[in-house]
Amino acid sequence: PREFPGHSMALQMLGTFILWFGWYGFNCGSALLSDSIYASDTAALAGVNTTLAAGAAGITALFLNLFVLERITGEPFFDLKYAMNGALCGLVSVTAGCGVIEPWASVVVGFIGGIIYVAGSRGLIMLRLDDAVDAIPVHMMNGIWGLFSVGLLASPRQLVKAFGHDDHPGLFYTWRAGYSDARLLGVQMVGLLFILGWVFVIMFPFFIWLDWKGWFRSDPLEEIVGLDTSYHGGLALVGGDDDINPEYISAYNQKKQEGLRRRRGGNVQSEGTRETGYGDDDQYDADDLGNGEVIHDDDEADPEEIAKMHM
Repeated sequence: PREFPGHSMALQMLGTFILWFGWYGFNCGSALLSDSIYASDTAALAGVNTTLAAGAAGITALFLNLFVLERITGEPFFDLKYAMNGALCGLVSVTAGCGVIEPWASVVVGFIGGIIYVAGSRGLIMLRLDDAVDAIPVHMMNGIWGLFSVGLLASPRQLVKAFGHDDHPGLFYTWRAGYSDARLLGVQMVGLLFILGWVFVIMFPFFIWLDWKGWFRSDPLEEIVGLDTSYHGGLALVGGDDDINPEYISAYNQKKQEGLRRRRGGNVQSEGTRETGYGDDDQYDADDLGNGEVIHDDDEADPEEIAKMHM
């Protein structure tokens, strides 16, 4: 697949640190809502675990991707995208257990979270599933791992501080004590099933409706022009971006104006024809796209045909 790099690595990094900073309010602030006399200790533990998990996951994802690139291409390089998304994976995966696991366990949670991200991101590409921002491996996959990590690594000592009892600690701690108690892990699994069921019931009909309306994804021609341009009015529409083929801009403007005609019932001259000087009957032929040839007959070139050539 073709890579679509972001336009500003600095802004991506800034956004990552903004999220990371906000996560302290999310995790530590939740602990302060407790009535326990150890609420401040739990909040402090949540802050430490949040930091360790995010750092561990970011480093793990960065170096694991480096290793994968070396094995596949022979030309490894540090891709900061994996460090940033890896850190977010650590934040997601440690959220469920930040107040009940030990600091060493948060490093383990983050380490596994980084591996899950790299495997999940590349797995989606292999399955030909489009996830432009890797939301599935970051939030869904690592959210699931975070729920499981509580059932495995919840510390009896921290459970007492947070909830006043340690009747059902993490599975690994029960094994160390010489018995097996997976009740907490089972509760986490039940919670996961409820979350998946709730999201499916609420969102599946909504997505079906979006698809029926044609709003589930952007138009292929709009994707070729670029969503910064087609959705947000980028400089390409006024000739300020030389990276986009003028024929694409003309076809996009033509389609946009045709939509205005249908809604208003009027005769609106397209911006593309005003820019080129051709009449309303002069359309770019999809077969001649790239050499600037224009046809002057009644056979109109459908902008969707232009888009299909690049799908």
